[in-house]
Amino acid sequence: MAECKALSTADTMWAFCPSIAAAYLFLILFGITAVAHLAQAILHRKAYCWVIAMSAIMQTVTYIFRVLSILSPASYADYAAWFVIILVAPLWTNAFVYMVMGRMVWNFTDDARLVRIRPWRFGMFFVILDVIAFVVQVYGAAQASGNNVSYNTMMTGLHIYMAGVGVQQLFVLVFIGCAVGFHRKILRQGRHDSRQALVLLYVLYACLALITLRIVFRLCEYSQGIKSSIPRHEAFQYCLDSLPMLFALVLLNVFHPGRIMPGKDSDMPGRKLRKKMGITTKASLLDETMLRETP
Repeated sequence: MAECKALSTADTMWAFCPSIAAAYLFLILFGITAVAHLAQAILHRKAYCWVIAMSAIMQTVTYIFRVLSILSPASYADYAAWFVIILVAPLWTNAFVYMVMGRMVWNFTDDARLVRIRPWRFGMFFVILDVIAFVVQVYGAAQASGNNVSYNTMMTGLHIYMAGVGVQQLFVLVFIGCAVGFHRKILRQGRHDSRQALVLLYVLYACLALITLRIVFRLCEYSQGIKSSIPRHEAFQYCLDSLPMLFALVLLNVFHPGRIMPGKDSDMPGRKLRKKMGITTKASLLDETMLRETP
């Protein structure tokens, strides 16, 4: 058996022999979906889609640094970079799901409301919660990945990170409750575009299920401490973290929100325009547009 460079190198950051072939494979796969998301954002002219493109880019960058770390096992910077980025990259996918739901409320409900909240406030509320979870997770992950830190400091960082993950899942569960309310509203309305709404909603459900699978894995990963056997078997990380996030990104490629909610009128108007024109629903925006275009 060939000697493993990651284990034979002095001062290596690795506790096991990682597969560089698997790292290259996921680098290529995430790179493909990142390029596709960038192209789709431009093609459909949807500025908000930069968020999902950023998620795919961050996943790609994760594997760039993982490959570099495998090639240079003693490099703390490369190891810490992939370790931190892989922990926080999925939060961008999570945020995008929240943003898409806000736009679905705008496009597919008669009164542009969900649980009595306007779509622009609904999306913003959950994105803010996601940012809170993001900050907590970044802080914890950065502390846990510090160079030459004590065991207690590392465990404190991991506990902070796990708390952020738990908070993220709490927000996901609250959001799912809102999504179910939206689902029932779509069925109750019986609009002509309800099929489009349901297709995209099922995609969001699938993405949330994949995000939840990944969260459960991350909570279990260090539940027994830093010496847990899970981090020493990279198959767990590939199958229960990277693969679910790859599936979520590809799902959003195939059922892209910009294709299901096309056109300029599918975009929520800005605050100034809403206040000036008294626009509260998509129907009122279309009526206002027709009046302005009528000679």
